Amino acid sequence: MIIAKRKPIEEIKDMIKDYKKILTLGCGTCVAVCLAGGEKEVDVLNAQLDMARRLEDNPLELGAYTPERQCDREYLEELDEIVGDFEAILSLACGAGVQFVAERYPDKPVFPAVDTTFIGVNQDVGWYEERCRSCSSCVLGLTGGICPVTMCAKGLFNGPCGGTNNGMCEVSKEQPCAWHMIYERLQKQGRLDCIKKISPLPEWQNQVPRTVVQPGYSKSGEKAETEEA
Repeated sequence: MIIAKRKPIEEIKDMIKDYKKILTLGCGTCVAVCLAGGEKEVDVLNAQLDMARRLEDNPLELGAYTPERQCDREYLEELDEIVGDFEAILSLACGAGVQFVAERYPDKPVFPAVDTTFIGVNQDVGWYEERCRSCSSCVLGLTGGICPVTMCAKGLFNGPCGGTNNGMCEVSKEQPCAWHMIYERLQKQGRLDCIKKISPLPEWQNQVPRTVVQPGYSKSGEKAETEEA
């Protein structure tokens, strides 16, 4: 699932400062599931924008609509009779959805209201962890279903480094060593021969697995916050 988080309200306000009539579009799939851009989030954002602009004595007219998907032309057709009434579009979809809407309505400015963060999984309500980096060189069949590109802090594609300590990564005591997990998984499956196979290296991406905890939700009882590891 694509995970996104909403942009700061000040950044959104600055993007639309020159417009009086804005259509805010949600998306009924990924960003709705990860609590960043569904129908509820559209209403919350519009309420915040309405209040902010009223306080600045610069009111605006806001529309709201949430198609099933913004990355599918079939569902964008239903917007054709709506967008003409607005000067600009504020999209809470992922980057692909924003681009598709902008392509369909080239005469309308389309602004992103969320930041597309990663492909991840749902660990709890409002808590999402990155599990795939779309590297185009998937080796999950050789690594026991554990992604070394995402889960290894160094993105090592062919076996561990020398920094493992009791199964944890030297980068952080809270980060499990991906290759330790891969070894244990393959050993349990009787497939340790897979760890000896050398795969062509993908393009290097110097990142570590990221986490998003949406505002208003908590991670393991901790204070709710949005974070990137």
